Amino acid sequence: MQFGTVATARASTAGPSTAWTSAAARTPEGWRALPAPDLSAYLAGGGTLGPDTALGELLPHARPIAPLPSPAKVVCCGLNYGEHIRETGRELPTHPTLFAKYADSLVGPDDDVSLAAGTDVDWEAELAVVVGAEIRGADRSTAAAAIAGFTVANDVSVRDWQYRTLQWFQGKAWDRSTPTGPVVVTPDEVDPTAGLTVSCRVNGEEVQRDSTATLVFDPADLLAYISTFTVLRPGDLVLTGTPGGVGTARDPQRFLADGDVLETEIEGIGLLRNTIRLTD
Repeated sequence: MQFGTVATARASTAGPSTAWTSAAARTPEGWRALPAPDLSAYLAGGGTLGPDTALGELLPHARPIAPLPSPAKVVCCGLNYGEHIRETGRELPTHPTLFAKYADSLVGPDDDVSLAAGTDVDWEAELAVVVGAEIRGADRSTAAAAIAGFTVANDVSVRDWQYRTLQWFQGKAWDRSTPTGPVVVTPDEVDPTAGLTVSCRVNGEEVQRDSTATLVFDPADLLAYISTFTVLRPGDLVLTGTPGGVGTARDPQRFLADGDVLETEIEGIGLLRNTIRLTD
């Protein structure tokens, strides 16, 4: 089943319609409300995602926005596809390479990605895992059971800042740099270990394509490993890494320009379409 956060409007007899947001489920009839303003609040409050989730009113004129606007933790894995590892000249890792973002870095499925002019901006299509239950020190089976669903992300990276030091953080956590959405799809509908196609396009040209079946560390592996050193709670996000084809590894290198349209798609989940804005 598909869930998300939507922007909608409610008609009012006293004046203009009132804009608001709601956690919601996508049904054949349209989006139906869940009892929270967004999926972050819904999951943090004990809500669950699945075919038995109780649904509320039909929401007219709803459109998906960032599904999880306020995760407590956004943990990301780098170097997790074999081809991408090879193009960076590294060996296959024995442990996940992790870094963090803040909620401020997240934007929605059709929002602009706004960054500073003069920076080297690169694309990184990724599967993101949504945590649905609190876990600490989890084994693989417990971690797998704690997955609420999956969504699409692009870990847009500012490479010249990323490579200023051996730590990547300053190139990965820019405000409004990480598109997510458009929906969260539950594990009964998609199975990344069986293989979902991940692709990325720039102005219509495909620059990345791979299958999640080739992940070195799959979603359950990552959640179990991360939970060893920090608790994961409902609504947290874990990004699983990007396939080969990034701009910084090309010869010559290629980076995103102002006005470029970045499309990120994962089979069975959906499509992000974001315009790059580089401003002074």
